[in-house]
Amino acid sequence: MNSTSVSQGLAARRAATNLVHGVLQRGRPLDEALDDPKGPLASLEPRDRALARAIAGATLRRLGSLRAVIGKFLRKPLDPRGALESILLTGTAQILLMDVPDHAAVGLAVDQANGDRAARPFAPLVNAVLRNVTRERDELAAAFDDPVRDVPDWIAQRREAAWGRETALAIAAAERTEPALDITAPRDPEEWAKQLGGTLLPTGTIRLVPHGPVPELPGFNDGAWWVQDAAAALPAKLLHAAPGQKIADLCAAPGGKTAQLAAAGADITAVDRSAPRLRRLSENLKRLGLSAKTVTADATTYDGGPFDAVLLDAPCSATGTIRRHPDVAWLKTADDIEKLAALQARLLDAAARLVRPGGMIVYSTCSLETEEGEGQILALLERNPALQRDPILPDEVGGHEEFVTKLGELRTLPSHLPHSEARMAGLDGFYAARLRRMA
Repeated sequence: MNSTSVSQGLAARRAATNLVHGVLQRGRPLDEALDDPKGPLASLEPRDRALARAIAGATLRRLGSLRAVIGKFLRKPLDPRGALESILLTGTAQILLMDVPDHAAVGLAVDQANGDRAARPFAPLVNAVLRNVTRERDELAAAFDDPVRDVPDWIAQRREAAWGRETALAIAAAERTEPALDITAPRDPEEWAKQLGGTLLPTGTIRLVPHGPVPELPGFNDGAWWVQDAAAALPAKLLHAAPGQKIADLCAAPGGKTAQLAAAGADITAVDRSAPRLRRLSENLKRLGLSAKTVTADATTYDGGPFDAVLLDAPCSATGTIRRHPDVAWLKTADDIEKLAALQARLLDAAARLVRPGGMIVYSTCSLETEEGEGQILALLERNPALQRDPILPDEVGGHEEFVTKLGELRTLPSHLPHSEARMAGLDGFYAARLRRMA
């Protein structure tokens, strides 16, 4: 290995460590760090960027198991304030979970420690721990037997209470694998599935394992499609948008659902409180050759109605997206759910005010927490007798009866859509309900 390749390899590992440390100790969302023009990946070549992302993703997906492995070789807990734990975690992930030569994983982790002022005194410890990991890899495999270990205790407990032990285990197992790329193509999805080498799911989403950056895939620059999880594409479909309909998309950014509604020809007003996020939404629509009116406003007080329909994809804990965003598990707390549920209730009341009599509301969240889904609709119907459920039918979601509850609401789980190839399985955990305003 020449000095140039060592240097490049070190840069990628250092970036991965920074990404993991940012999540665990600074509470910084992974996507925010990845998109930061001055962030850890900014100066890396595409190959090293991909490697850094892969290392960080593998580390966060198996964090509980990796901590258990490291703990076997430590006499006392690590000080979380420095980079030492993240160096050990990313090094162990490379050895046990990735196709990385052991000597590179160990040597570059030691180099990282030597290059960090706080971690430098512990460089011999990094070397010893990671060499032990390489020697005992077969014995350490048992540490990865229980997927529930890889989510925080509070999430595991809530899932088991809501869905039962077996389903909670299946959800955690589904979250351990990096998912495939999901794409929405509003025109000729069958043809785009062929061109992209993907599979067209019954719900209409194209699923593929990409080889190379997304912007370099056929059709991206032409605006033929956009990236959107298969579950995230379902709520907008439940509105059956048509030309001439006046629809409000509340909390609209980043705009995948806005694009779906605009592609159907409806007259869309996209409302979001964040002007920068709305600018990005507008840029995305421009690439896609679509348009929508954008309004920077607090959706709880927005009064631009009445509308024929309102789509409210509400801010939530996002615990249904951990398979695609593994940092969510370690950024959220149980306290967040109560605060978000209060906001969701206010947003639902606003949606009810904005829709005309006879009009429709679709409410959705990418959360597995019932307080943010089923409980919200129960409470809304109690306080607003003018609203009634408009039950969702399996035919509206690709014929998947398992997606529809007894009350006619949508509930997808990450463990749904099994497939022999792990990356091609699953979808985000989503909840959606469709309501009709009767008067």
